[in-house]
Amino acid sequence: MPSFDIMSEVDLPSLRNAVDVANRKITGRYDFKGSDARVEQTEKLLTLHGDSEFQLEQVTAILLPEMTAKKIDVRCLEYGDVQKVGGNKVKQELKVRVGVEQELAKKIVRILKDSKLKVQAAIQGDAVRVSGAKRDVLQDAIALVKKSIDDFPLQYGNFRD
Repeated sequence: MPSFDIMSEVDLPSLRNAVDVANRKITGRYDFKGSDARVEQTEKLLTLHGDSEFQLEQVTAILLPEMTAKKIDVRCLEYGDVQKVGGNKVKQELKVRVGVEQELAKKIVRILKDSKLKVQAAIQGDAVRVSGAKRDVLQDAIALVKKSIDDFPLQYGNFRD
């Protein structure tokens, strides 16, 4: 029975590379001289540091194009609140969302069931496996999910016959 998986993954080495390039650009910029502006990465958490909220916006404006250039979808970022850190320094945490969350997985299964397509969807950990009788029906299911969910980056893989 043909099947495929709906998942959400981020290439962590590419993310590390994008953070390194962004940090090099930040240290090279004249308006950041003598400031504490930088991006730190710990596994799936990015921390932006700056002297003001405006500087945090500038750091974000440097980081996001670098991520896009490395083929990382920026919709996987979950922005935290801006926090004051001693004096007038601020920081913001960006969480990198990996895997299809339970609530989103249930929404995908509900969309597929309501569509009356002849497919079965099952949640398997942080992915959703969709199986059907024919490849064409599975391709229709992919098109439906792509059209329905546009606020979260999804990949469609493990297409098996």
